[in-house]
Amino acid sequence: MRVLVVGSGGVGTAAAMIARRRQFFDQMVMTDIDPARAAAAAAKTGDPRFTSDQLDASDRAAVAACATRHACDVVFNAADPRFVMPIFGGAFDAGATYLDMAMSLSHPHPERPYELTGVMLGDEQWAAADDWEAKGQLALVGIGIEPGLSDIFARYAADELFSEIDEVGVRDGANLAVAGYDFAPSFSIWTTIEECLNPPLVWERERGFFTTAPFSEPEVFTFPEGIGPVECVNVEHEEVVLIPRWVDCNRVTFKYGLGDEFIDVLRTLHKLGLDSTDPVTVRGQSVSPRDVVAACLPDPATLGDKMSGKTCAGTWVTGTGKDGNPREVYLYHVVDNEETMALDDSQAVVWQTAINPIVAMELLASGVWSGAGVLGPEALPPRPFIDLIADYGSPTGMEER
Repeated sequence: MRVLVVGSGGVGTAAAMIARRRQFFDQMVMTDIDPARAAAAAAKTGDPRFTSDQLDASDRAAVAACATRHACDVVFNAADPRFVMPIFGGAFDAGATYLDMAMSLSHPHPERPYELTGVMLGDEQWAAADDWEAKGQLALVGIGIEPGLSDIFARYAADELFSEIDEVGVRDGANLAVAGYDFAPSFSIWTTIEECLNPPLVWERERGFFTTAPFSEPEVFTFPEGIGPVECVNVEHEEVVLIPRWVDCNRVTFKYGLGDEFIDVLRTLHKLGLDSTDPVTVRGQSVSPRDVVAACLPDPATLGDKMSGKTCAGTWVTGTGKDGNPREVYLYHVVDNEETMALDDSQAVVWQTAINPIVAMELLASGVWSGAGVLGPEALPPRPFIDLIADYGSPTGMEER
């Protein structure tokens, strides 16, 4: 397996550091619009299997040409979600298997954004599914932590724990702190704004897909391994699109533990128009307000030595167990920042995202996972993934509730 990694930021670099301990691939080419950043990511591994190249992720033809030039049979998208479609298309043109951790962007309903869906997450990719299947080519979408492992948990629950599922609720919370900063997001602020200020998506069997206002339906969810209770709110996320396609259930939600301060900052950015991606002219220069916000905040990849605490991603499932009795479980994955920094010099949030596509690539390389078309993680057997991520030294857990 020869892998083209598109994007050498926090997640791309963490993925390389995790992959260096595995033998399933022959070469991994780190790429970025900034050639120095790609070269640094490759050099950091200390492994000659890692090389680098410059690549503009917004250019579909350039993605295809780069994959072809390096004879890569896998294209791994580790860039911001705004670049999904050119990378997705470039992988298709190059005849490569494609993996990403976020799907094509949504666009709210023009008249009733907090009731009805407009263009949903992934719609552009689903539209190309027949073409991928006709070529016998696989696009494995949403294979980060959330979406990704959260979806695998849903499929595992359906296969092995429940006879009937009422609700699948993805719940994400942490007790991470960043010393020395009043406000320092631990993940891409560009992506965080996109997820949190778009109308949240909910799916119900009887109603289908619908949206609510941002930060709606707050609830306190107790997270395991010392994190404790965290208030979570509805956020737009791919699991709500993916899980109903392959898991038989009555309701799917996604809630994120943001905290009052984080929500207030996001609301203020929205009020001021600083969440917009539409360029404005400032002293003769065209700039996106959201890009300015991102440039003013610290790079999340550089915060690891200032962070402390744990982050938890998981899937809460309710329904009827295999024995016919009511059952409620929380399947989860917890990562400690101190441990990921010591192991790979990567902060916990980006490391937790990055490990999952590497595990998936190993399953594809071995033939344990295979397929054609545009597939979510739920479409593939969950047990091999859960077993292999434990072999990586990062096991999952389950609580009966």
